Amino acid sequence: MTMNQGRLFGVGVGPGDPELITVKAARLIESADVVTYFSGTKGTSIARSIAEPYLRAGVTEELLRYPVTTGRSQHEGGYYAEIDAFYDECATRLRVHLRAGRTVVALAEGDPLFFSSYMYLHDRLAGEFDATVVPGVTSVSGSTAALGAGLCRHEDVLTIIPGTLPVPELAWRLAQTEAAVVMKLGRTFAGVREALRQAGRLDDTWYVERATFEEERILPVTEVDPATVPYFATVVVLGGDRRADSAGRYAESAADDRRDERAGRVRVIGLGPGPEEWLTAEAAAALAEVTDVFGYAPYVDRVPQRPGLTRHPSGNTVEIHRAREALDAALAGRDVAIVSGGDAGVFGMASAVFEAADDPAYSDLAIEVLPGVSAAQAVAARAGAPLGADFAVISLSDRLKPWDVVAERLRKAAEADLVIALYNPRSRSRPTQLAEARAVLLGVLGADTVVVIGRDIGRAEESLTVTTLGDLEVEAVDMKCLVLIGARRTRVTTDGRVWTPRFVKETPGSG
Repeated sequence: MTMNQGRLFGVGVGPGDPELITVKAARLIESADVVTYFSGTKGTSIARSIAEPYLRAGVTEELLRYPVTTGRSQHEGGYYAEIDAFYDECATRLRVHLRAGRTVVALAEGDPLFFSSYMYLHDRLAGEFDATVVPGVTSVSGSTAALGAGLCRHEDVLTIIPGTLPVPELAWRLAQTEAAVVMKLGRTFAGVREALRQAGRLDDTWYVERATFEEERILPVTEVDPATVPYFATVVVLGGDRRADSAGRYAESAADDRRDERAGRVRVIGLGPGPEEWLTAEAAAALAEVTDVFGYAPYVDRVPQRPGLTRHPSGNTVEIHRAREALDAALAGRDVAIVSGGDAGVFGMASAVFEAADDPAYSDLAIEVLPGVSAAQAVAARAGAPLGADFAVISLSDRLKPWDVVAERLRKAAEADLVIALYNPRSRSRPTQLAEARAVLLGVLGADTVVVIGRDIGRAEESLTVTTLGDLEVEAVDMKCLVLIGARRTRVTTDGRVWTPRFVKETPGSG
């Protein structure tokens, strides 16, 4: 930057009331050489109307008028290409002033770095000129102040969501959070309301229009006519009170001693490897009636959101904590499903649930396990019939058992001439163990032993590789794969189908 270059200020002017402009913002607007602001295609800028009391006479104004304001565009590159070109043009116009040494104040409704067009100017100019951001009161703060109700308390999670998301994703996000504010309404409002219905969040949800303006309007979401909703409105979903000192989200407390006389149901459900058609009818029926679903986030995401359903996604290594939360919910009278990919009883949540339920506090709960298609079954079916005879299922993860135990089990299974299904074959945190497993198996089996690698079986990107133990490319395997190690008698047909005979020929002298 040279000494004679001007300065750029991104100035938040708040949600509408000019008196909510900060003292610093007002001072900068009053002293600016150039004031710039965005507008829609009609050329009317809300940001300018808010800042108008602070504009000095004779100040240079730069109106940055959007060529389009929706996803429809005649540009050969589509909407986003046209908008990118527009921002480039805006930056070029402002460079003229900045290189001439002028102070440029870019007005932004709310806060300059919160869903604001100013961000795109900052991206293009901040590395070239001295650029300062002056924060402003956001529409979220304006809306909750207008509503006069607490948005989130204690450990409540607040989620800010653009209403432009697809309805299923909106519903999913609304169901996962305690409190939410949905922005960017207008033509999206009908979809937002449908998402609220699907997420079971219509109660205690409010519509706030033009917060802090004189024409401010507040209504229950259910009473709003979608045809009247402007872009600058919000939907506010009030949170509960998720206190850290409670003994679990559903535990009883002195303030809330309500408890159902009957404990809820607990069902541990296998979702299968992925495709909807591999979900059993029994599992689908159970998921259609439960009130709460707990599980690893990608598995919970596979359960469609609907009214009355609350989903509780969590990380991949908190099985016991997840099980206890689900059991607490059942004690409070909820009808609970705990989901796993594949079959819940094969390296899934079923065992973790029984481990957590060993606590006498859960002795009154009955736990039902609903089976699912396992990954081993799915890969075997795609390959042919490699599990046609005796087989073993072994996880290469040493998170819950020492590697020495894994290696010894591999060796014994190979010596017993069993087909071996390897789960959790290789991850970023365990990059060497498949290679070590291969070395153990080659100590017992021949290099020509048949190996099947199934990746993403049941999904559009699925692949199946038939190779041998000697030619197994360890680096090509990851956690999306399941590996089948054939027995000595496992065969491959001329067209690449893999099968293991059900019989073992008698050896000389036997019988």
